[in-house]
Amino acid sequence: MALASVFTVQIGAAASTPVFAQVGPAGTAWLRLCWAALIYTVVARPRPWALPRRDLGGAVLLGAVSGGMTLFFFEAIARIPLASAVAIEFLGPLTVAVLRRSGRWGWVWPPLAFAGVLLITEPWSSSPGDLLGIGLALAAGVCWGLYILLTQFIGDRFHGVGGLAISMPVAALVALPVGLSQASGHLSGSVLLTCLGLALLLPVIPYALELSALRRLRAGTFGTLMSVEPAAALLVGAVMLEQIPRLSQGLGVMLVTVAALGASSAQRVSEAAIAPAQV
Repeated sequence: MALASVFTVQIGAAASTPVFAQVGPAGTAWLRLCWAALIYTVVARPRPWALPRRDLGGAVLLGAVSGGMTLFFFEAIARIPLASAVAIEFLGPLTVAVLRRSGRWGWVWPPLAFAGVLLITEPWSSSPGDLLGIGLALAAGVCWGLYILLTQFIGDRFHGVGGLAISMPVAALVALPVGLSQASGHLSGSVLLTCLGLALLLPVIPYALELSALRRLRAGTFGTLMSVEPAAALLVGAVMLEQIPRLSQGLGVMLVTVAALGASSAQRVSEAAIAPAQV
């Protein structure tokens, strides 16, 4: 499920880029979140008024983080290649993994990932548009790290996709001001139907898969599987968007992937070590 989510996310992101010319990246993100909110609401039929305040607050916070993550990421891939955006964004989950590290080796991975990001972005030769894209990808990474923590909380508190049925409408509301301003005057039946199909690819199917995976796997194991995300973005970007990276950029993506694998493996060892004490 985790690996299926990885490739569905990247394919969905790549398939969204042609719509940017019609309703803008933020408009595309907003429309997809609106469809996702509608689908999850119809499926789960949530009753937020009947929830404990803590559970409702967690779902609302997840929605705010999800909305920000989607907006920042789509604006980033409108400016820089998909693989670059994902590698930079992955610093968020990597930070979560390192903070849960086992032993001093956990501190090896952030410098390795940072070196990879420098090779990918080459900030010393980047244009202002590229630098803005890098900043947006970093903002998406912060949201992604928070998203992982909140999704684990929601998975423990809600059955099925009940938590997502509350968080997705909040995400759509977060994206509304910027998304509507870009999409206004450009909406059509074909655009709405296209965004419905894209919403299934991202976020409906991946979010549901990730929620199910996090309920079945330890966080470290889940992180290890998700570590292939930068490499998956590199492959999808090359095939679907003809974004062929330079050798240095490909090496940078590999460094970020190795750092993510190392950090997640250290976390998995830590979890295994404390497991007997939890029995």
